[in-house]
Amino acid sequence: MRKRVDVCVIALTSPVLVGIYEEETLLQTIKSSEKSSDVLPEIFKEILEQYDIERIFYANGPGSFMAIKVAYIFLKSLSVLKNIPLYGTDAFYFNDNMPIKAIGKLYFVKIASEIKTEKFQEHVEAVFTLPQTLEVVSFSKNATPLYSIGAVG
Repeated sequence: MRKRVDVCVIALTSPVLVGIYEEETLLQTIKSSEKSSDVLPEIFKEILEQYDIERIFYANGPGSFMAIKVAYIFLKSLSVLKNIPLYGTDAFYFNDNMPIKAIGKLYFVKIASEIKTEKFQEHVEAVFTLPQTLEVVSFSKNATPLYSIGAVG
């Protein structure tokens, strides 16, 4: 009998991070600097050959809108085709609530539960990491991308 696992994806920037979790504990991390549109199908092909996926979790923004769209379309398609529930949460869950680069000197910030943009004079490096333990309550079944964030100008 194959192991039943959860998979968590952070595909907002490079590198793409994919975590394989058993009983919410990180078993394996897959890291790639390739484009998410190229690497996600390869990664999931390998995962599906080895495991039965129970649930998929991912960072649904903010970040690169194109990267978010690619990840969402791929993961949502997989979710529908394989009947695997898809859950999303904001990217701040994966970077200790640090500012996330938007454009120029603008960064996305999360204050309380509101995401907005702020200008920073100094560059802020937001490093995304997969948690050792997946806090499922931090994710929502509404996994649509966070496109409702204010316009970046």
